[in-house]
Amino acid sequence: MNYIVFDMEFTVLRRSQYLADILEIGAIKLSDEDGHLSIVDLFHTHVRPNNYKTITTLTTEFTGITQEQVKNAPTFKDVVSDFTLWLGDSPYFMCSWGPDDKHQLVRHCALHKIELNWIQNYNDIQLMFTRLQGADYGQRFGLKKALAAVEIGFLGSHHNALDDAFNTAKLFKRVFPLLTLEKNNAATEQQYSTSLVYSTGDGLNKPFSQLAELIGMAI
Repeated sequence: MNYIVFDMEFTVLRRSQYLADILEIGAIKLSDEDGHLSIVDLFHTHVRPNNYKTITTLTTEFTGITQEQVKNAPTFKDVVSDFTLWLGDSPYFMCSWGPDDKHQLVRHCALHKIELNWIQNYNDIQLMFTRLQGADYGQRFGLKKALAAVEIGFLGSHHNALDDAFNTAKLFKRVFPLLTLEKNNAATEQQYSTSLVYSTGDGLNKPFSQLAELIGMAI
């Protein structure tokens, strides 16, 4: 069984009713061998925006993503094709920190008429971790606070998709024995929508930052 911990960065919009573009996807693939999770692969790409082709100063300040990084990036359709190929044929769970990444994937796939059946066995690590701490929806932990709670240092830059995915994977690996993961498939779920919540981040985006450490580091 594989576990895909992924993170995405979006266009930052002042009005949440509009569909933000996915601008970056980072993912970590972990494999379960006799109950022990190991990182076996990485995925990272920027995504060419479809709705808001000009990267605003606000988006760059929050995500570090620039116009130069996305102008020749693959389209969302091409990224999904590459990503699903990377997911492979083995069964997998998809996990992220909070629900918004899944919601955006579903909404973008609907917009681009892409089948949803590859978005499967999704689990919200943020909610699961928050519940392990005795709290619930209204008291969700931020990623850095959660890492600090289990004495794991944050590596890289916040709001870099690959760095956030890797740090989430470190936390996921730590609490994995305590989790009961749900099986599901977005293709069989009712359509839903969400209001995306953004907060101020720090640090500059450094694509592929810390890759040598990510590949070689034992968590």
